[in-house]
Amino acid sequence: MVKKLYPADQVQNYLLIDVIAIVFLMYKIIVIEGQLGLFVQLLLAGIVLISFYFCLWHRDWLLPIASLAGCTALMILAIYVDQWVLLYGFIFADLIGRARSKIYIGIGIIGITAMHFGFSWIDNSSLSGIIKTTIFPIMIIQMIIPIVIFIKEKTKILQRKLDTANAQLILEEERHRIARDLHDTLGQTLTMIKLKSELTMRLIDKDSNRAKEEIEDILNTSRAALKQVRELVSDMQFISLEKELDQLKSFLYTAGIEMINKEQEPDPVLSHVTETMLALCIREAITNIIRHSEAKKCMINRFKRDEMYQIEVIDDGNGHIKEGKGNGIRSIKERMEMLQGEAEIIGNPAHGTTIILKVPIQVNRGKHGE
Repeated sequence: MVKKLYPADQVQNYLLIDVIAIVFLMYKIIVIEGQLGLFVQLLLAGIVLISFYFCLWHRDWLLPIASLAGCTALMILAIYVDQWVLLYGFIFADLIGRARSKIYIGIGIIGITAMHFGFSWIDNSSLSGIIKTTIFPIMIIQMIIPIVIFIKEKTKILQRKLDTANAQLILEEERHRIARDLHDTLGQTLTMIKLKSELTMRLIDKDSNRAKEEIEDILNTSRAALKQVRELVSDMQFISLEKELDQLKSFLYTAGIEMINKEQEPDPVLSHVTETMLALCIREAITNIIRHSEAKKCMINRFKRDEMYQIEVIDDGNGHIKEGKGNGIRSIKERMEMLQGEAEIIGNPAHGTTIILKVPIQVNRGKHGE
């Protein structure tokens, strides 16, 4: 219930402080007999609380608008009730620093500055009079806080992107390792099978007994090759699709992108290899969105259709998609081909990018407890 009223990522650090501040504000508004009367004071306090709520949940243009409304209400309360109300500018200053755009932050800082100078001008009939009061350093601190918070949030996003890039690098190295192992262990075996098959074709009519021996040898060699493939696949670390989506949601939130995860029905039981490959494909897609799309929202749809398990990754970004090693699109298609599935990438500057992953359920079905 609390998470629906208050952002989950801020509950631990800010909820208690905000509750205390709100209770203290309402208590003082009711107790102090200002010039405006109790009804008007409560109305202004309500504007402050509504503005705070909008700033709490929005990082777009609504944030600076709501902060301006809140600062205006605080200024009026400071003039006609008590100047201590200006301290609540710290709450708006912190939230302004979480805006997505520097322009929104600039507007918020202007609103805080106007609140303090407006109070000084009306209360003391002088704009310069604020410099000689304790309100001035409070105003300076409230102006600096959004900048500090913005830098801190950007640092977190950059660190998250760096961690994602490092994870991608590790994945790429693992891919190269598997490719080398396939070449070293299976290359010679498959070459031997090819040569023996050609020899058997020539012996079928000339020496049927020798041909049977060669076929038996080919069968044994094929079994050995299959065992090698299974050993290589078992070395791959299993990645749960659900856990990967939870982690990617956190990555997207840090990058300022909202993730909407829609599941029309329970996922089919997939093999560990298939689930891992799908998780890696979605990771590639999300990494591409964070790095290149400039998106604000990302939707992931999962459903079954015509014996195919389908996953759609849709963003509302710039739709700039280019195939190549740089953005992982080629890797996504290669993985889908390995699963006898397909990947479709649709980029549109007006509607963003849609990545569709499809795998046949029967081919990729797993067993419980696999």
